[in-house]
Amino acid sequence: MPLEAARQRAIIADNARAANDSGSPEVQIALFTARIEQLTGHLKTHAKDHHSRRGLLRLVGKRRRLLDYIHSRDFNRYKSLIDKLGIRR
Repeated sequence: MPLEAARQRAIIADNARAANDSGSPEVQIALFTARIEQLTGHLKTHAKDHHSRRGLLRLVGKRRRLLDYIHSRDFNRYKSLIDKLGIRR
């Protein structure tokens, strides 16, 4: 269940640091967050889907590592990103 192309472009546009930015940590974290929300909704209705649960846990781990990276580089960017995305930490 990948993200729809239009939604993905909107997320990239909202979180890009430059005009053609699609790979910065902020964009990646925003994409992971949208995918995590989508998988969480899926798992609420399909509780026994363990393959999707494993994918969800991997995405959460990737997002956590990227958040730790931003936290170590620039705390203000980190704080603004978690506030913007509504990630509790």
